Amino acid sequence: MDLLRSEPALRRVHGGPDRHGPAPWDFSTCANAVGPCPAAVAALQRVDPTRYPDSGYHALRERLAAWHRVTPERIVLAASASEFIQRVTAVGARLAPGAVALPPHAYGDYATAARAHGRVCTHAGDPGASLRWMGEPSSPLGQDGPPPPDLARVPTVLDSVYAPLRLGGASRWGTADRQAVFVLHGPNKALGLCGLRGAYAIAPDADAVDWDVGAWMAALAAAEPSWPLGAHAVAMIETWTEPATQRWLAGARLTLGEWLAGLRAMLEELGFETLPSVANFFCVRPPPGAPDAASLRRHGVAVRDTASFGLPGHWRLSAQPPTAAAALRAALRGG
Repeated sequence: MDLLRSEPALRRVHGGPDRHGPAPWDFSTCANAVGPCPAAVAALQRVDPTRYPDSGYHALRERLAAWHRVTPERIVLAASASEFIQRVTAVGARLAPGAVALPPHAYGDYATAARAHGRVCTHAGDPGASLRWMGEPSSPLGQDGPPPPDLARVPTVLDSVYAPLRLGGASRWGTADRQAVFVLHGPNKALGLCGLRGAYAIAPDADAVDWDVGAWMAALAAAEPSWPLGAHAVAMIETWTEPATQRWLAGARLTLGEWLAGLRAMLEELGFETLPSVANFFCVRPPPGAPDAASLRRHGVAVRDTASFGLPGHWRLSAQPPTAAAALRAALRGG
């Protein structure tokens, strides 16, 4: 059964700037607010935009393969994480037609892609699904789910875009689990560079699953646009693999943890119910009488309403500097 069939046509809802431009204090995206990463910015400044990248991205594939300790043939490059969502859903509609299984609360593009390709959406435990989405940590809740017991049976994508922004706990997915799924990576959020698009996925090990990985990889390659990554995206992803970048990110996570703890304490003091999260964001339920998201936006503060994630009556907020938290407090008090 399509869990979304009774809803009106899906409207894509995202955080970040709106028709009024960027909010001065933006809690609505999950970008690393400590960023941008200095090494990435320096790499972008060295880019020569007058030339095409290598259309086969040979050096980048080899770099990513070495970093993840897989063969280059398992690297799938994508114009963005959302582009990969659309492409793998389209390919799956031809190779393994059927329902798409979604977590109870999930990024809306999973469902949008399924519906665009005539596929129904179902719950994560449906044995009839022929494509399955999972997250670690997931959005909007920033929580982990365990690997399902039948990983080898159903083509599965593990959305790991927020994994570099994990602030606590250890992943419940082991190395063997990851060998049986597509693992989707999008470093722009962790680098504080949301405006720069570019992502990649690591395909399953063909020996770890019961379906034809080679056929999926061939179909994904055939459906790939020419030059999915521009020169700036190549530079960003190359920088992602460098030790200096990862050291910077480790320090940024410490700062984000402090900011998030302060934000949580402030909101709980104001009567908000806060939900647990291991990432650099969490969800809250506003108390009765609290301003709504539109009212906060008029005060220059943006939060992410989570109705489009299947979680009405809540907001998602990301870790932001103390100055932003102070602006949020003032807006909540009508100041």
